Amino acid sequence: MLEWSPAQISAWLLMTFPENPTQHISAETIYRTLYVQTRGVLKQELTTYLRRGRSARRSRGRTTQVHHGAIVDGLHIAERPAEVADRGVPGHWEGDLLAGDNNSYIATLVERASRFAVLTRIGTGKTSTQVVDALIAAVQRLPQNLMASLTWDRGTELAQHRRFTIATNVQVYFCDPRSPWQRGTNENTNGLLRQYFPKGMDLSGLTQLQLDAVAQRLNTRPRKTLNWASPATALSRLMRGVALTG
Repeated sequence: MLEWSPAQISAWLLMTFPENPTQHISAETIYRTLYVQTRGVLKQELTTYLRRGRSARRSRGRTTQVHHGAIVDGLHIAERPAEVADRGVPGHWEGDLLAGDNNSYIATLVERASRFAVLTRIGTGKTSTQVVDALIAAVQRLPQNLMASLTWDRGTELAQHRRFTIATNVQVYFCDPRSPWQRGTNENTNGLLRQYFPKGMDLSGLTQLQLDAVAQRLNTRPRKTLNWASPATALSRLMRGVALTG
């Protein structure tokens, strides 16, 4: 017995049969099937092979209502394509809001493979309409098809995620509550940005040009995690590689 987890099985099927969707199954579907079966006589036999041995499981798939109705019909982070996790393909981003004094915010977007950052002005307040409008504008400023997915936390500011997806064709995936490590690239970038936007600073007066200038500084800075290439250089290399294989 190989003792593979449902996630490993799902990933193996995707890699082994990339052109045959009938052979694909999500890890969550496997879990749901197992836990349905465990309600019957096979309960003890099956739970023996589960990593955590739980007899009940809370679904980590499509949510119906989270945080008092903030996120409806959101896709869970576990449903992201396997290519998102391995960082081998550009176009998958993480995002969040960076907070300042007086209820001021900027949106931070980071491409997972290259660590390339985009900053977007929000101003005062963070209603979903404000944030989604700003994110749509940010995606439209990017080269076409550079953003394929966006991973976000479960804040109310992205309650209108479906409107964002319709406008940009970018699928949004949501992290578990209070799990910032699930979008660790963005968390790390927000930490770097505090050099320019320290806590307690009012961010509402910043212009988009000022934010672009800070993003450029960050994107042209050599990074150890990129073997001392800059995010801008890393993204350029990745995009050339996609063009050559496309």
